[in-house]
Amino acid sequence: MLEECGFDYTPIAVDIGGGDQFAPAFLKISPNNRMPAIVDHDTGISVFEGGAILMYLAEKAGKFLPADTAGRYEVLQWLFWQAGGLGPIAGQLSHFVSYTQEPVPYAHERFANEYDRLLAVMDVRLRDREYLAGDYSIADMAAFPWLIPYRRLGNDLDGFPQLREWFDRMKSRPAVRRGTDLGEDWQQPERSSKTAHAIMFGQNSKTVYRAVDGTRDDTKSPA
Repeated sequence: MLEECGFDYTPIAVDIGGGDQFAPAFLKISPNNRMPAIVDHDTGISVFEGGAILMYLAEKAGKFLPADTAGRYEVLQWLFWQAGGLGPIAGQLSHFVSYTQEPVPYAHERFANEYDRLLAVMDVRLRDREYLAGDYSIADMAAFPWLIPYRRLGNDLDGFPQLREWFDRMKSRPAVRRGTDLGEDWQQPERSSKTAHAIMFGQNSKTVYRAVDGTRDDTKSPA
C-alpha cells in the first residue's frame, strides 16, 4: 500500500525470534506485540493491525477505498473477510506445516480444508470481476500475501482459474513486486531454532504482563 500510494517510508525490521516485539517502544505502537504497525510522522498517529493500517493509508491518500457508501462497504467486507478468515486460517495452516515439532494430523487437515475452501470463495467471487471489490483496492492488497505461500501450504492455484488470473494480475503490478521484495536482503541473526520457537510460540498471559510491567528477561523463554 505504501508503494502503491507513493508514500516515503522507512521500514523497520522487528526480530520476533529474538523478542523485539516485547520492547516498550514497540508495545507503545502495537500493544498486541504483533506486526505490522506504523507511525505517521506527519500526524503523530500510530496504527497497528494490517486492516486498520490499510484503511488509514487509504483515507490519507484518497485511494483504493471508495468514498461512496456502497463502494466503501464492498471493499470493507472483503477486507474484514481477510482479517477474520483468510489471514488467520493461512497463518494457522502455516504453523502446522512449518513449525510443529511433530505431526498433528487433525489440525493440519482442519486448516488445510478451510484454506482450500477460502480459495474457492475467492475464485467464485472473481468470476465476474477483476478484483475482489470490482476495482483494485485495499481488499486485494490484504488478501494477496496469504496466497503467496500456496504451494508450501499444499495447494495448487491451477484448480482455481479465476483466482490464478487474479494472482498473476497482482504479481504484475510493480508496486506489489516492490512491496513483496522488501526485506529479502535483510540478514537474520543467528540463534537456535529452539530459542526462537519458544519466543514466538510460547506466549501466554504472563508474557503480556511481563512485557508491559517491565519484568521481562530477554535471556529466557517468554513462558
